[in-house]
Amino acid sequence: MEDDTIKLLRECNAGIKMGVSSLDDVMEHVRSDSLRDLLAKSKETHTRLGNTTHEYLKEYHDDGKEPAMMAKVMSKFKSNMTINEENADHKAADLITDGCNMGVKSLYKYLNQYPAAEEKIRKLAKDVAHAEETLAKDLREYL
Repeated sequence: MEDDTIKLLRECNAGIKMGVSSLDDVMEHVRSDSLRDLLAKSKETHTRLGNTTHEYLKEYHDDGKEPAMMAKVMSKFKSNMTINEENADHKAADLITDGCNMGVKSLYKYLNQYPAAEEKIRKLAKDVAHAEETLAKDLREYL
């Protein structure tokens, strides 16, 4: 049980870090104040969930997991190469929506992969997935 719990926590931790990094990458390109506010609010939610994840990791005496370096580099490269002045808001919304969808898919894969994880950690993973789903839905008007 503890092994599944720690593994699920690590994946949540890495995913949240990746999400916050991606939000930072696109926010510098966004032109719309309303989209910037939406992304900032989502970053606050992800940061809060990340802090909860860190607290749980401390309980289990674990340092967590960093996102794959290649994934971070590719995300940064993609946001810098595909967002230009003409389509900044549309492309930012598109990139973040793709990231949300990948995050939700990964979280449910890990929930299925680590079924013995403690219920509070499973709830945390579902809360992260819900935050991703909500953001993807809220971004639809910018696509």
